[in-house]
Amino acid sequence: MIKLITAPERREARVGDSLSSHYLFSFADYYDPDNVQFGSLRVFNDVVIGPGGSIPAHPQADMEVLTIVLDGEIVHLDNIGNEVTLAAGQVQRITAGTGITHSARNMTDKDAHVYQLWLLPNKRDLAPSYEQMDLGFLDKTGELFPLATGQKVLEDLVFLNSNSTVYYCNLGSGDEVDFRTFKIRKTLIYVTGGSLLIDNMEVNIHDQVRLEEQEVIRIHATSKASFILVDVPALEVNF
Repeated sequence: MIKLITAPERREARVGDSLSSHYLFSFADYYDPDNVQFGSLRVFNDVVIGPGGSIPAHPQADMEVLTIVLDGEIVHLDNIGNEVTLAAGQVQRITAGTGITHSARNMTDKDAHVYQLWLLPNKRDLAPSYEQMDLGFLDKTGELFPLATGQKVLEDLVFLNSNSTVYYCNLGSGDEVDFRTFKIRKTLIYVTGGSLLIDNMEVNIHDQVRLEEQEVIRIHATSKASFILVDVPALEVNF
């Protein structure tokens, strides 16, 4: 199965001039019973935080929260002792586990652009924990570059308590990459920039494709392009 969801089908939410979000799944006051999660992927928000803007402090539990910074920087604060700055090219993982309260604020005079993904963990009631890495993924070209995974432990990679892997990829016009997967997995591809052919389906900036029961996914850049690929187990985890 291959399902295309175009950019206008995302749900847009704004808080004044300081916070703009596009939701790929049901979130906050947007609820669609047919669009709650995809495998273990529960949330994928494309967020721009303006100067002085913030994601206010909020409690969370039993979720792996992955923040990918594409531009600008944010300050993260939580109740387990972390107060840190995240800049473009860095990736952060919060294991909410038994409970954590956290916030993010843009203290600069420039927009910060981040993706925030929530993945259901393999186990409930994990101890809250925090990790961030400077992976320099924005400069990587021509290959699927892993950002975070729970499928295997590798050095220089953010660990997830989820049987999932998140990749970033930059392709030049005409470049191709294949993603090899299994029929027991699901794949979501979200286009960050440019345009692609995914298994010969035309996909443009901010479109997403959800794929199931695949073995090889062929990705061809019809212009200079970038995208996020999320690989998750087909069996949905529900708490």
